[in-house]
Amino acid sequence: MKSVEDLENKNVLVLGMAKSGVSAALLLHRLRANVLVNDANANQPQELIEKLENKGIQMVLGEHPTNILSQNKIELIVKNPGIPYTNPVLVDAQARGIKIVSEPELAYWVMDSELIGVTGSNGKTTVTTLIQLMLDDNKKHAYVAGNIGVPATTVAQKATAEDEIVMELSSFMLAGIDRLHPHIAVLNNIFASHLDWHKTRENYVNDKMNITKNQTKNDFLVINWDNTEWQELAKRTQAKVVPFSRQGLTKSGAYEIEGKLYFKDELIIEADEIGIPGEQNVENALAAIAVAKIEKVSTAHIKQVLTTFGGVKHRIQYVENLNGRQFYNDSKATDIEATQVALRSFKKPVILIAGGLDRHDDLDRLIPDLEPNVKEVIVNGETAEKFKKIAQKAGISVIKDSSRVSESVEIAYQDSKEGDIILLSPAAASWDQYKTFEERGDEFIAAVQNLHKGE
Repeated sequence: MKSVEDLENKNVLVLGMAKSGVSAALLLHRLRANVLVNDANANQPQELIEKLENKGIQMVLGEHPTNILSQNKIELIVKNPGIPYTNPVLVDAQARGIKIVSEPELAYWVMDSELIGVTGSNGKTTVTTLIQLMLDDNKKHAYVAGNIGVPATTVAQKATAEDEIVMELSSFMLAGIDRLHPHIAVLNNIFASHLDWHKTRENYVNDKMNITKNQTKNDFLVINWDNTEWQELAKRTQAKVVPFSRQGLTKSGAYEIEGKLYFKDELIIEADEIGIPGEQNVENALAAIAVAKIEKVSTAHIKQVLTTFGGVKHRIQYVENLNGRQFYNDSKATDIEATQVALRSFKKPVILIAGGLDRHDDLDRLIPDLEPNVKEVIVNGETAEKFKKIAQKAGISVIKDSSRVSESVEIAYQDSKEGDIILLSPAAASWDQYKTFEERGDEFIAAVQNLHKGE
């Protein structure tokens, strides 16, 4: 771990607790900063509170005091990615000229390892995981970190110069970037997402593109080439552009032609050999192949990973086959595009469980993907009424309400027939009923397991 001498005796506010906030606070304490942690939620897990108390780190919980910056002479803020810049503390900080960074940025300041950064509206967790599996071998260790659920500041302290860190970076994280510099950056795709937070699509795209802003001609940008907008975005980077294309629009990187995946002129794998279903996972595989080939990973190892990988939890995750009904957990589908991807992955009849936080998205865009195979829709959450309307427009005759995902599972199983797919793919965030999409997905899995016990 690198030493950061200019943080010694600096007054630093960690805004937002959770795992990443606690990890950032502990790292700052180790770097001899004067650390204060602030979270508006007073109900924090006791084990996290004890971790900070044992180090003598101060906490202010239950509110964001308006005078917290002046009273504590704050010089730097490390913020939780989900806290918007409209938060009064951050508005005051910006007026005072106080630097605000994200937790991955702090991690980069102490990082000895080579960094591979992955972003995109959809698929970034799968791509991050695939890259880590491809790079991890007996010669060096590859760690995952960031939005995948592992605090970047925790990993940065244990990874050595011989290791690699594959970091999933959300747009929220990338909004707080200063010096973070991936040797390889991956842009999987960009759709309209999180506009309630970013306000405009332009802001969202610009934050995503922060992943490459510090790259040089000695670095690489791996980018999806199947959209003219993304091709234009590639012109913003100073890095070497390595494209990937499921549509075969390029042969200078990774691409698919006639069901075969190549890197440049080398055949890597047949598309139907990949262990996870769907066109989106061909794209995810191509992105990972491009990174692995830049890192000189053998084709045999790449193929072994792609054929044995069973998917990431909550991302079109196969859960169980119960009396001929296949259950899939896609709780991570928090936007329309992700649910479109999930629906296009199946050719059998689908009972769709959907709904959640209302971000005022145009759900009509889902209609063409509902029409072919969806036989029933079970809705819950704030967007329930909107989903009913689009299901009716799509000609779906069976539309039912439920109070929670667990009830949806019971209804779906009762209404299903052998050969049906029961799919949780909400096309909405979880925060109206659940703390996280993981909590929502875990409830789905538990409900399926309860069905199994009752058989």
